Amino acid sequence: MGMGKRARAMIASTVLASTALFAAAPTMAQELVGQPTPGGIGLQPAASPLKVEAHIFHDAILMPIITAICLLVLGLILWIVFRYNKRRNPVPAKWSHNTTIEIIWTIVPVLILMVIALFSFRLLFNYHDMPEPDVTVKVTGNQWNWTYEYPDHGIGEYVSNMLPEDEASAAGVPFRLAADEPMVVPVGQTVQLLVTASDVIHAVALPAFGLKTDAIPGRVNETWFRADREGIFYGQCSELCGVDHAFMPLQINVVSQAEFEAWVAERGGGMPGAEPAEEAATDAAATEGEAAPADAATETEDAPAADAAPAAQ
Repeated sequence: MGMGKRARAMIASTVLASTALFAAAPTMAQELVGQPTPGGIGLQPAASPLKVEAHIFHDAILMPIITAICLLVLGLILWIVFRYNKRRNPVPAKWSHNTTIEIIWTIVPVLILMVIALFSFRLLFNYHDMPEPDVTVKVTGNQWNWTYEYPDHGIGEYVSNMLPEDEASAAGVPFRLAADEPMVVPVGQTVQLLVTASDVIHAVALPAFGLKTDAIPGRVNETWFRADREGIFYGQCSELCGVDHAFMPLQINVVSQAEFEAWVAERGGGMPGAEPAEEAATDAAATEGEAAPADAATETEDAPAADAAPAAQ
């Protein structure tokens, strides 16, 4: 009787849990972009073409294969448990091998891995074959912060630390994910990341863009992304690097081209191919200086002609 009550209690709790899960489904469906979703069970929404391909690989290739294998193994276990238990099969079988089964469970996994490899290699090649970069950012991992440098824009290295809890709360941004000096990139542009470290191994991980690249001292690793929307996207160091490993957030602000150019100018840099402001001012002054004598000479030449007119009269 006690077992019956316990079983009923377990069933009731399961039903309540299922009801709560379905009741919370609309809330869980409202995924946050660029940061973890409380109660979320899936991957973060994709914000770059590479991450879209990673979603397809996960949802259309891996998940159906994994689900089919799990159901097959579960079915085999249940069949063996009920068909070959001691009560239904009191005399155990005397054979120990079956050549046909051995061949099947050797060939089928190989074929499954080959199918996965075909799609996996295509995704890896897309990560490897970076288009011509529009923006290059050097990312250096330190214990325990990140530094960013824009060599093509003349922006020197600056440090990005985790935003303190009181400042994060006041700004309404997630604590331990927001940074005081984020990386800033333009939307729709190919961004090349040159990743390294100054002390121990770190890792650049930003789920919305599908980034996961190790930062290794003495080595420069390369990855890239192209953000397809503006916004703020968060990541973290994903390589255990010391006592403050949990306090190394990555924040990337994706802005419009005009906002990016304004940010570059504010940092004292310039756009690649554009003439620096000081040189442009110097050239303009030189041009005006050259034009002034020419204008004076013209006026001098015109003056006698003007004076000669009355005399002719």
